[in-house]
Amino acid sequence: MMTNLFSSFDPMSSTFSIQLNWISTFLFVIVFYPLYWITCSKSSIIFSELTSYITKEFIPLFKSYKNMILFNVLFMFILINNIFGLMPYTFTSTAHIAMTLSMAFTIWLIFMIYGWVNNTNHMFAHLVPLGTPIVLMPFMVMIETISNIIRPITLSVRLAANLTAGHLLLILLGESMVNSSILIIVAVTMAQFALMTLEAAVAVIQAYVFATLSTLYASEV
Repeated sequence: MMTNLFSSFDPMSSTFSIQLNWISTFLFVIVFYPLYWITCSKSSIIFSELTSYITKEFIPLFKSYKNMILFNVLFMFILINNIFGLMPYTFTSTAHIAMTLSMAFTIWLIFMIYGWVNNTNHMFAHLVPLGTPIVLMPFMVMIETISNIIRPITLSVRLAANLTAGHLLLILLGESMVNSSILIIVAVTMAQFALMTLEAAVAVIQAYVFATLSTLYASEV
């Protein structure tokens, strides 16, 4: 039984322990990859189509296909966890700021270290856009520095907030059916089906946005 509106996002509120809830993040390894080895399986076809599409989208930003492995894995990891989170009574790890901020901050820190160590002049030049007046240069450096620092925060909050908002709407709609008439129950159920369709689209879009922005940040360094 839920004690408050956010109980569904608390890993300690379920029947499983917190360790099993966080281990469920890697459930896609058990479900997805064994099916990939079956000849012409649906999962292998879907995986091939998704990876080929992501590669075609991101390859103009990089010089080789080797750099695409990280972003393909990142996209599939977020996508499958988002989709698994749509199932009832499941723990959605990507809806938690601790998970999304850990991913975003780690990726951003790796890019920053690589850029400042190997392309120091380019990183300094990126702080001042081309054609900036001399008077505005100190302000542009401050603005670019702040915008660069908050990138992992915006990445993580965007992913967690979009997933959390949809789940909260589903919970509110479900609670509104208690002690209601048949007409209200039917109407709310239809609204939940429509919202679930929207949530499935959000799960795909947010995974794509996270991977796309990570690719753009990597291409700058």
